[in-house]
Amino acid sequence: MPQLTTTVPKEYVHRASLAEVFLTGCTAQGDLRFTLTGQWPRAHTLFSSPDGRSHDPLQVAETFRQAGMFLAHAELGVPLGHHFVMWNLNYTTFLENLRIGPHPTDFEMDARCTDVTYSGRRVSKLHMEFEIRRDGTILAHAAGHFSAITPGVYARLRASRPERDDSAAPFTPPDLPPMTPASVGRHSPADVALTPTADSTRWMLTPDLNHPILFDHAGDHLPGMVLLEGARQAACSLAAPLVMRPSSAATYFHRYAELDRPCWIEVDRLSAEHCDLMTVRVVGRQDGEPVFTSTMTGPVQDW
Repeated sequence: MPQLTTTVPKEYVHRASLAEVFLTGCTAQGDLRFTLTGQWPRAHTLFSSPDGRSHDPLQVAETFRQAGMFLAHAELGVPLGHHFVMWNLNYTTFLENLRIGPHPTDFEMDARCTDVTYSGRRVSKLHMEFEIRRDGTILAHAAGHFSAITPGVYARLRASRPERDDSAAPFTPPDLPPMTPASVGRHSPADVALTPTADSTRWMLTPDLNHPILFDHAGDHLPGMVLLEGARQAACSLAAPLVMRPSSAATYFHRYAELDRPCWIEVDRLSAEHCDLMTVRVVGRQDGEPVFTSTMTGPVQDW
């Protein structure tokens, strides 16, 4: 029988929906180097440019996240059921190469694992570097640090934290409606993750906790990709009525963003490199302490 294409097991990338699994295979190259394959759909309900003609840079970030989880489980022996902490993720995309063609985007990714730390015989920490290509053309590159936590340790760390359920709702400032979709670079009200405050550079992070992509599976904290989406929407709010596409980002995650307390999104620094390019540093805070910082740079464009 010919070799047929399918996705990697969804459990290896910590996804509940097969439709949200972007990886299709992996070949070990030796010396902790791997070549992965994958595919992005031509149309994605969340990860697409405002005009629908290009892949979203945050889809690239999600693909790198999936690759890190997959390699840890499938190639480095981290058992299923272990939890991951992503300490940082830095990516750079080449927007001109992210255009959507007449077919789904098949890609290859080179990955290299370095600074691997073991606890006994199991991997506990590692650094990964990635480069993703389509037909030999580089789409993006990235690097990040991950930790793997055993179920028992995680249960002790998170014993008092409630898990999201179907009745969960985010904190919302009184008497203030969410941002309009166009003001945060979105088309659908369901994708809006911010609620405004009296300060035009400060928002409350209020995503739909039942969003089918941002909250694909149950959890006891706000996922890192939700924090990135909140940062992107804050940047777009500053650029409105134009939109900002975060072609590159350097993001550091300091602690878990809890579900049961307000998370504030603040613009700490804003600079315009020139009239069409913007850099913004976004900080997420809970109880006065930072939970993440993300410095995003990208072009400011018409819809």
